[in-house]
Amino acid sequence: MKLIIASAGQRLLVLSLSYLIGLLSLSPTLPTHEAKVNPSILDDPRVQELGKLGLDHLYNMEREKASEAFDAIEELYPGHPVGPFLQGLNIWWDVMIDLPSETHDKAFFKQMDLAVKRANRMLKRNRKDFDAMFFKGAALGFSGRLKSNRGKWFSAAMDGKNALDYVMAISEREDENADFGFGKAIYDYFSVVIPQEYPAVRPFTIFMKKGNKDRGLENLKRTMEEGYFIKTEAAYFLLQIYYTYEKSYRQSLAHVQWLREAHPQNSFFHVFEGRVYFRWGRWGDALPIFEDVLQKYEAETPGYSKTIGEQAYYYAARTHMVYDRFDVALAYLLQLESLTEQGDGSSVFKVLAYLRLGMVYDAKGERELATRYYNNVLELDDWSGAHGRAKRFLANPYRG
Repeated sequence: MKLIIASAGQRLLVLSLSYLIGLLSLSPTLPTHEAKVNPSILDDPRVQELGKLGLDHLYNMEREKASEAFDAIEELYPGHPVGPFLQGLNIWWDVMIDLPSETHDKAFFKQMDLAVKRANRMLKRNRKDFDAMFFKGAALGFSGRLKSNRGKWFSAAMDGKNALDYVMAISEREDENADFGFGKAIYDYFSVVIPQEYPAVRPFTIFMKKGNKDRGLENLKRTMEEGYFIKTEAAYFLLQIYYTYEKSYRQSLAHVQWLREAHPQNSFFHVFEGRVYFRWGRWGDALPIFEDVLQKYEAETPGYSKTIGEQAYYYAARTHMVYDRFDVALAYLLQLESLTEQGDGSSVFKVLAYLRLGMVYDAKGERELATRYYNNVLELDDWSGAHGRAKRFLANPYRG
């Protein structure tokens, strides 16, 4: 089993490092805004209309309808990287809602590789082709994100470096299209934040161009508000940033609610809304969301995958534990344990289910069962500091 990154914060870290590590050799030879630019298909009203339609279907888990809209764009611009990029984005969200599974990886990489090949053909004809640079940079960026989640660090870093070669050049274009500033905005923010948050990477960033965190946030907001193809991804990045780094749960909630309103059938955003309330300490607001997610999961609603169900069971159980409702929490945790046993290896929620089961049994005075579960934790990989807590509760029982 390849490495799977457990949390949004960890995923954001490895993604950011993938981008930043390769910047030491960032090419200065790419064209800037001084070059004469060719028109972009992103300015074509037909592409904008079909793209919005397809992306609305995509984020609402209506994959076939999204694919039809993207096929229509492919017919308008055959041989252009936009077609495979959008189809790859469609598959990307199959990956996102069931991240531990590698079922969709091959199909995803196939589409992104095709987008890069088409962009390369365009760049051979015109090395200043902004569409080619935009879609090549975006395809490499998404590929790097998935590779980092699979523990393919070197390959992810190379994709990140090559992606940034293009997004930095694109960001220089004097253009009204907000999508073009997305990659530069990510760089601006994380080139400042990552060295602060993770001192171990500072030696890798000494020679990098200095970013601007506030400018990065502003440009991500602009992409969210005005973009066509990446506005939802910009909103999702803002959600993760405010949730993980800025620790502003008011802003996190604003962005997750924007995502929920824009894409009400998206299970990933649905469960994330509950997690924001939970992290904020608004447990009374969080619990109905997790229960709604579980109702949809148990009804086999499209998009409500096993991974989404695991999150909802876990956070619902933790919410009941906050109120010392240990019998109710136990019922959720036993459901979670049953669900995690269906997978192979040492998943994050299998480990956390064992830890919380031990804590609940301790709180109920069933020490023998509690001890068994703490020992189960120690037999698996250490996720989120679970080993340390299990050892502590083996020495001193959890009392609630």
